[in-house]
Amino acid sequence: MKKIHLLITSALVAMLACSMSAQEKMVPFKTTLPKPKLAGTPVAVKVANLETADDIAKRPPVMIPEGSTNLAQGKPVTASDAFPVIGMLEQVTDGDKDSDEGCFVEFGDGKQWVQIDLEKEAKISAIAVWHFHSQARAYSDVIVQISNDPDFLAGVTTVFNNDHDNSAGLGAGKDKAYIDTNKGRVIPVNAVAGRYVRLYSNGNTANTANHYIEVEVWGK
Repeated sequence: MKKIHLLITSALVAMLACSMSAQEKMVPFKTTLPKPKLAGTPVAVKVANLETADDIAKRPPVMIPEGSTNLAQGKPVTASDAFPVIGMLEQVTDGDKDSDEGCFVEFGDGKQWVQIDLEKEAKISAIAVWHFHSQARAYSDVIVQISNDPDFLAGVTTVFNNDHDNSAGLGAGKDKAYIDTNKGRVIPVNAVAGRYVRLYSNGNTANTANHYIEVEVWGK
């Protein structure tokens, strides 16, 4: 009886050790940031749901599993507009986050989206996006979704949505609008599995166009 008890205890200890080793170590999200560069005439940023300085201060650091990498680097990009007004689609994942002319892609007015194909399903822990940071502005209807369906008709998980009035027709979101900076916006994702990442926007507080400098998708 004593021997059986010892065997059961040893098995439980082994299972516990296995479970603890299986738990991934979480580390703060870090990426290379472009230099800040504000140019041109400042434009007033007026949005109904704009986050405040207090909101920014209370925002917790984004944590990701140790060993995560940018899975979007160099991956294929498609968009609602296959022919951007400025730039090329591949710039969205080319690793260049500078705000200079020639470093961003511009799409026309109205709701537009870009989509990244990670080329296989992955567990995603964070998504970082830089729209435009050489001028203080906020983008409208920023919605970020993950799916294994390239058409985003099924199995869609929304991880960010600042469309407070459902003007984009994808459901009202509770996230707040934010002013773009060289730090981008890092969106925490709770290990959502998916192959495709789609990002929407619908103009900004400076003009009606839509812009993307870079999108990173971090995970394993």
